[in-house]
Amino acid sequence: MKRDFTQRFGFLVKSVGKLYSEEFDRLARERIGLTSAQCRLLGALAMHDEDEPLSQAELALRLDLTPMAVAGLCDRMAAAGWIRREPSPTDRRVNKIHLEPSAEKALDGALSISDGLNARVMSVLSQAERAQLLSLLTRVHGSLLDITSPQDAKEARKP
Repeated sequence: MKRDFTQRFGFLVKSVGKLYSEEFDRLARERIGLTSAQCRLLGALAMHDEDEPLSQAELALRLDLTPMAVAGLCDRMAAAGWIRREPSPTDRRVNKIHLEPSAEKALDGALSISDGLNARVMSVLSQAERAQLLSLLTRVHGSLLDITSPQDAKEARKP
């Protein structure tokens, strides 16, 4: 008996994410010479606004990559001048990662690619449908965070 999973939430979300990522990766390689993983790494660093820079291990957690994969990404990105590694003053096993000024142009390029791809992908929806889709996905994302978070994190989020 043949089964159709294409309308199941998990299947559909995974498929949309995979197709979107593959197209973004193709465009980013063509236009700015970076992979989607490299763009994600730059984005994670740009979103981090705390006093202490992120370590490679923290980046691995945020990007859902192995520490070895992030080390390889950082090797290539440091060699290209996008990031700078700085040894931790308190732990010689840890490297802190800093964005270089040259990364700003790459980030702007990645955002432009994303904006263009979003416009193309979402063109089948009205403006109201786009807003509703993003609102619903945000709510589902929050629900998943509640389901997967430890109990103490849930208690901290309660009003």
